[in-house]
Amino acid sequence: MAATIGDAWAVVLAGGDGTRLLPLTRHLTGRECPKQFCSMNGARTLLGQTLARVGQLIGPERTVVIGARAHTAYLARDLPGAVPHLLLQPVNRGTGAGILWPAHWVSRRDPDALVAVFPSDHFIYQERAFLAYVARAIAIVRQQSQLVVILGVKPDGPEEGYGWLEPGDPVPVAAGCFRVRSFSEKPTAELSRAFFQSGFLWNSLVFVARVSVIKALGHRYLPEVDARLARIEAFAGSEHEAWAVQQAYALMRVTNFSRDVLERGPESLVVLPVHGVFWSDWGTPGRVMQTLRRIGGLPPWLETWSERSA
Repeated sequence: MAATIGDAWAVVLAGGDGTRLLPLTRHLTGRECPKQFCSMNGARTLLGQTLARVGQLIGPERTVVIGARAHTAYLARDLPGAVPHLLLQPVNRGTGAGILWPAHWVSRRDPDALVAVFPSDHFIYQERAFLAYVARAIAIVRQQSQLVVILGVKPDGPEEGYGWLEPGDPVPVAAGCFRVRSFSEKPTAELSRAFFQSGFLWNSLVFVARVSVIKALGHRYLPEVDARLARIEAFAGSEHEAWAVQQAYALMRVTNFSRDVLERGPESLVVLPVHGVFWSDWGTPGRVMQTLRRIGGLPPWLETWSERSA
């Protein structure tokens, strides 16, 4: 795999609050610290791990991190230089705005850009294998510009806290990909068992698309959010840009890109199944414990947390 892919951009989502994991991150840091800014299994934070992983494929000068103003101090620590580029949201309005604002920002600089989107708070064990799938998705979109290729992780068991997607028919123009027949976000335990037995995949929210396609999806499915973000462009680079961003977010509703866009079934969406990669979104303390025990990584804080939660 090449060191970097020169024509691709990366968008790293780092604006979440990580509320479900706050009991654990509070134990680790002594304060209300979102999980992407915590170091749980090594020296690097989850955001730091994500940037290091993405940097093997896409250079920092073509990487955009979307964060929240409330987390400025954490972001300054993890992003000490001019690149990766940082977009600061006045407030977190969900992954809808978190993906569409960087899309508008990248589009101004590179209207034909290929964009790969990565959450910053996921744990990935076999990184090289995972990045090979991302590189494959980029190659597919380079040839089939209309497609959105989402990475669907082969599950290792039923999990009601994840999003699931159902692969449909193979896509002849994108070898190894399948149409997405259905989505289900955080199903019941009974449904998750049925999904696991039926060959459904976990929704990683790692996907690749042309920036023009992402903007078109936003315009179609989240028109009011997209319109607000589009108005920022008139003030880009001026002394009024910060004011324009504030106005765009002021009364914006919270949206979820998976639920409000991808689950509504755009015909351009296909899934690339990911095999041989241990992936977890680390959404709960129990999932973090399960992961660390599975990989044999037992940090010093694990014993005190286990005593606390016993």
